[in-house]
Amino acid sequence: MASRPGALTEWPWSPLGSFKYLLVAPFVMASMHSYVTAEDEEKDLGRLMIVALMLWRIVHSQIWISVSRQRTAMGRKKIVDKPIEFEQVDRERTWDDQVVFNTLLMYLANMFLPGSSRLPLWRPDGAILMALLHAGPVEFLYYWFHRALHHHFLYSRYHSHHHSSIVTEPITSVVHPFAEHIAYTLLFAIPIVTASLCGILSIVPVIAYLTYIDFMNNMGHCNFELFPKRLFHLFPPLKFLCYTPSFHSLHHTQFRTNYSLFMPIYDYIYGTTDKGTESLYERSLEREEESPDVIHLTHLTTLDSIYQMRLGFPSLSSRPLWSRAPWYLTYFMWPFTLLFSFSLTSALSSRTFVFERNRFRSLTLHSHLLPKFAFHYKSQRHRETINNIIEAAILEADEKGVRVMSLGLMNNREELNGCGEMYVQKHPKLKIKLVDGSSMAAAVVVNSIPKGTTEVVFRGNPTKVASAAVFALCQRGIKVVVLRTEEHIKLVKSGVVKNVVLATNNNFSPVVWLVGDGIRKEEQMQAKEGTLFIPFSDFPPDELREDCFYHSTPAMFVPKSAQNIDSCENWLGRRVMSAWRVGGIVHALEGWEEHDCGETRNFFRLHAIWEAALRHGFQPILLPSSHL
Repeated sequence: MASRPGALTEWPWSPLGSFKYLLVAPFVMASMHSYVTAEDEEKDLGRLMIVALMLWRIVHSQIWISVSRQRTAMGRKKIVDKPIEFEQVDRERTWDDQVVFNTLLMYLANMFLPGSSRLPLWRPDGAILMALLHAGPVEFLYYWFHRALHHHFLYSRYHSHHHSSIVTEPITSVVHPFAEHIAYTLLFAIPIVTASLCGILSIVPVIAYLTYIDFMNNMGHCNFELFPKRLFHLFPPLKFLCYTPSFHSLHHTQFRTNYSLFMPIYDYIYGTTDKGTESLYERSLEREEESPDVIHLTHLTTLDSIYQMRLGFPSLSSRPLWSRAPWYLTYFMWPFTLLFSFSLTSALSSRTFVFERNRFRSLTLHSHLLPKFAFHYKSQRHRETINNIIEAAILEADEKGVRVMSLGLMNNREELNGCGEMYVQKHPKLKIKLVDGSSMAAAVVVNSIPKGTTEVVFRGNPTKVASAAVFALCQRGIKVVVLRTEEHIKLVKSGVVKNVVLATNNNFSPVVWLVGDGIRKEEQMQAKEGTLFIPFSDFPPDELREDCFYHSTPAMFVPKSAQNIDSCENWLGRRVMSAWRVGGIVHALEGWEEHDCGETRNFFRLHAIWEAALRHGFQPILLPSSHL
């Protein structure tokens, strides 16, 4: 919001949230009914296409968001190397307000503006007129209006809201107060309204013009340079006719230069071109893809998680992954979900790719996505493919000089690759250190046990994390009651003998349960009221008991000095990282020179690993007050 919000700052439908699209619904239904029932000569294709144009504009902007976030995470040709935080994501959450606003105005124009109903598909004279009006009056008027917005009175009340984002994303381009958008809409309507009043408006030029505006807006705020030098060498006047992302980026960092809309000619005419325009353009083009210090390798979970990952919807990725998907994803987006999920896991499934970049002290941290879902990891026929992709990612990272790679979620399963041991055995000369994160996860679990606890119940697959955590608890003298015989046998075989007993009845006195994959509903129902469930697995258990407490999966709060954290890691809260991811970071910070994966148990190092994490500023997630 602006520093001193003026009149008409808030959008009138702000209280509606995502339900704002219902404002468009009556017009959409009326246009469809009219088109179906009208005689052929009375059918209004243009009116029918308004909703299609709205959807296209949303998809177009989302494509820019995904591409921009992926490119800036890589670092190649990046313009401004500063962090984006949750505050900016929240401020830009309602970027689609302007799409709803424009759509409503288009329906009204279709109803009341002369010459805007039953339009032909194409008229070249109308298209030429619209292009000339944009290049002339629109660009000229915008330049001076934009300069006026930087006057203290208007800037403090309106335009400062847009400039709160120093590091821009494509959707930053349309994040303005309502009053400002009214002015922009009147300005951009000049070519369309004029062509309509002249009786030469047609459908294709309108769609092309709005797509052009969206394209240029998104491009100018994408924060990576994409114009090759040869374009300006082949056609030097182009620099007056088309701005570049670095050109407009300077406006957001310097504020008093580069005011032009899409054509910089007026900045050159009136002497407001930034002196650093050429040099920033050159530096941005020359910027190479950076090599990180630490890579965390993760994967998709459910089909709907494509929207929650950082390359998906910012409004969703900035919130924890839901236990049940939002209604609009379930009922309206499922065809796109299936299509995009299939494309992602088929066309792009042969390698991992970077989707997030963070900084912590001197370390550059990357998160890479293996484009497979959780159900792929449970399928025997996909395991070889997944292992090959992980192996290729490790070798590529090793070649680039990456120091540590941590294996997240199901990438470190014992049944898949022996918790990473397979890669170490196959490539004994690896310089990169592999971390399966189990030591850090076990340390988090152990230190999540409330003080004064003398007995806990254990139920779940006895993974490496579980074995290490149970061993540490037994060393502290805490009794571990195991529900199932086969799990008790596995724990004993892993070296955990002392203080581990098999449950003899279903009457459990402990109010702390260690739970992992496989816990059933009836087993949760056996717990006493007020029981604290502490997961040791990657995935959280189903929260079936309202009278009990469910702690987070092993995770820690990141230090305040960690930068560029603007999305949530799966179901975890803001600025919370999984213990498996934290383990890799701590490994690099400590400079440990051995692998921490496979058969390496580190039962006796959990305390040292925990203390190292605390020393570097990571903080545990607090228990419910009733269990402190």
